[in-house]
Amino acid sequence: MQRVVSLYLPTWSTDRYRRALGKQAPPVDQPVVMIGRQGNRRVVMAQDAAASAAGLRLGMPASKAQAIVSGLIVEELKAAEDARALRDLALWFLRIYAPIVSPDPPAGLVLDTTGADHLHGNEHLMLTGMINRLHGIGFAARAAIADSWGAAHALARFGRDQITIVPEHGAGQAIAHLPLAALRLEDRIIRDLKVLGFRTVTELMTTARAPLTLRFGPEVGRRLDQAHGFLSEPIEPVRVPELVEAFRFFAEPISAAETIARYTEKLVRQLCQDLEKRGLGARRVDLLLHRVDSGLQAIRAGTSRPVRDVKQLTRLLADRIDTINPGFGIEKMVLTATHAEALVVGQTRSTLLDDARADIGETVDVIINRGHRVYRYAAVASDVPERSVQKVSVQATDDCLGWPDHWPRPVRLLARPEPIQTMALLPDHPPRSFTWRGVRRVVKRADGPERVFGEWWKRDREQAAVRDYFTVEDEVGERFWIFRSGDGEHANTGSQGWFMHGLFG
Repeated sequence: MQRVVSLYLPTWSTDRYRRALGKQAPPVDQPVVMIGRQGNRRVVMAQDAAASAAGLRLGMPASKAQAIVSGLIVEELKAAEDARALRDLALWFLRIYAPIVSPDPPAGLVLDTTGADHLHGNEHLMLTGMINRLHGIGFAARAAIADSWGAAHALARFGRDQITIVPEHGAGQAIAHLPLAALRLEDRIIRDLKVLGFRTVTELMTTARAPLTLRFGPEVGRRLDQAHGFLSEPIEPVRVPELVEAFRFFAEPISAAETIARYTEKLVRQLCQDLEKRGLGARRVDLLLHRVDSGLQAIRAGTSRPVRDVKQLTRLLADRIDTINPGFGIEKMVLTATHAEALVVGQTRSTLLDDARADIGETVDVIINRGHRVYRYAAVASDVPERSVQKVSVQATDDCLGWPDHWPRPVRLLARPEPIQTMALLPDHPPRSFTWRGVRRVVKRADGPERVFGEWWKRDREQAAVRDYFTVEDEVGERFWIFRSGDGEHANTGSQGWFMHGLFG
């Protein structure tokens, strides 16, 4: 089942204006509008959230907007620059999220993420990541995912929530309550439909098609069918000359998996030759398959480091050929290196002369492309235990930083310290007993304290913070890593409460 994401940037033009000004940008509560021409009139073409809250609306004459809002910032709309920036944004998302991404002017993107959400955790995590990335660079955004472009587009712009996830086959119910404008109909058609008494999508859907087609032409029926997924709507992916591509046309459409795999290898070989000429290696490759019914199928494969090895890339792509629905046949295949980096091939090391380290990169890539996350832990220069580790790529270079070895560290560190109830003598003695998760344990042996101070350069409240860690063993031989928040005497050093932080074995 196809899954389509629509991203809506409601204040795209004004956000670009603020981002371009940087530190000189006006405060967010000061209204900003972008003005353009409609015939001989100068009207509001775009506005920010503050302008909307002040009562301004799109299409309003510029003079009226200035009369309503004192100190209104008015700028000329730069539609061509907005369009170029939107295309650049689409290319950025192409490299990160999905093999099929296209601008959806004037202020949106559309992505076919079929089979790609598992690379980002799930659909909710993927959409949340998109929204957070855009917010991080200064753009407000809304997102929706559904079985069709029409439904996702409608919910991103007219839905109640910032993120909307429509289950498979649920597009019709999800858009039923939305207004007519959600169907992307011309303003003239929407006005005439409202004159006839139509207000929502479901009212149109339950009306006979013949009278509507007779009066308004095929547009109304086409938009309804696209939104409900009855009629396909191809997405033409964004492309630039800088991307390295290899393609092949077929006089007779192909559909067998073995045939697709054979031509995939040929395309990979051609792509690797082109990459070698440019001194590049692929980090992400997209295989697009154009069907005879104008549908698009896509496979994405990524690597943990730049490669141009034909065997490795072919294996990663062929591993997902079974997910392709060829329909009535495939008439064109396009393989694109959507993310490439410089690659310098060095001399191969001989295992007979050196203790060469096993190269697990290919195995890691296969696991990642099957939807799993692979990483390893590395040390971070921090005395606070939960801050002393970080997740890094399996292929990340080793450093000389290690964990402290003068005090033992637990095999399992809890993600967050959990409070425990204890009986202990203050200030320097370990507890006689403690209760954790409803189980009381008597302490037979203990070692400590190991005093850890807060990192005052990160947070002011940690300037006097203290933790005293103890390694304790209960009556059955189980060992735990616990600490007291505070030095046992001064209230400003911590709450003096006890916490479980890790387990040995």
